[in-house]
Amino acid sequence: MPCVSHRIPENVAEKLDDIRSQHAELSSQLLDPDVLADHKQVTALSIKKSAIESLVQAFEQYKSLLQQETELAELQLGEDAEIASLAKEELNQVHEELETLTTSIEKQLVNADDQAIGSIILEIRAGVGGDEAAIWAGDIEEMYTRYASAKGWKIDEMERSIADMGGCKAVMLNISGEGVWANLAFESGTHQVKRVPATETQGRVHTSTATVAVLPEPEEVEVELDAKDVQEKITTATGPGGQNVNKVATAVHLIHEPSGIEVRMQDTKSQAQNREKAWKLLRARLFEKQKAEIDAKRAETRQSLIGTGSRAEKIRTYRYKDNQVVDHRVSASHNLTDFMGGNIQPVLDLLIEAETANRLAEL
Repeated sequence: MPCVSHRIPENVAEKLDDIRSQHAELSSQLLDPDVLADHKQVTALSIKKSAIESLVQAFEQYKSLLQQETELAELQLGEDAEIASLAKEELNQVHEELETLTTSIEKQLVNADDQAIGSIILEIRAGVGGDEAAIWAGDIEEMYTRYASAKGWKIDEMERSIADMGGCKAVMLNISGEGVWANLAFESGTHQVKRVPATETQGRVHTSTATVAVLPEPEEVEVELDAKDVQEKITTATGPGGQNVNKVATAVHLIHEPSGIEVRMQDTKSQAQNREKAWKLLRARLFEKQKAEIDAKRAETRQSLIGTGSRAEKIRTYRYKDNQVVDHRVSASHNLTDFMGGNIQPVLDLLIEAETANRLAEL
């Protein structure tokens, strides 16, 4: 008989059966003419379907191997010695395949929900370091946009506050595409740089920071958000801008009264576009709050290897003198030039692997 590692636990198998049903339902919806007429819906459903496609296929293969195992076990007990010997040899191979497949399925399962989120809001803000911090925030933005572009993801700017000496005080991007949350989920935190700023005349190394927040953008149905709980105010834009910008009421200010969360959007001259962006950001912030409460309960039983993702937490140091990037959560270092060019996947893979190990331990 096979050892325990060849078997997926019964509760996990039930979850996989549910996912298989979800996959069939998504496939059916993507054939619906009404759905096909809605590009946004097609994209969202396709990302969800793709997120569980390989998992469903692996589970089908797993069930097929179990059937083979049963048939070979019966042949092994037969009277024909030659067939029994061949069956035994094949059975050993099936056991090896089952063990490998079981591990793969469990890894995919614990990350399936992350893969299903196909849109995020990436927020980068200049931290400590004055003008250099703003320049650094701009460099971080460029690093992420290069990475996202290489992945073929869509990037939409939501809001930007430009700095006097270059870079940006703050920027908010909406990035969407397959695997965007799964890959960038652990980038939230403080990114510290050690380098000689362009404004430094004495050649001294300065330490500056930028904070990154990555918010999964949920679908409306996934967030407990009642429009009646939201107070909406329409005002004129504030800050620098032309006379028309500051005279016409286009800025949208939303207040979610139960949580106290407020968002303000004035980036475009269109009130309708600002309203759409404001509601999108409000849903993301509310989802983040609800998710944080769930994560906090889970964290009571263990210290996460990846970290909390808090903005005040230094997750990575970029040392220009040594041309090296060090991620403090997994003790990984990487070539800085390569990293700033957008090749951040090797470090992301280590973070995903570490979190996957944690999640598997909780199965």
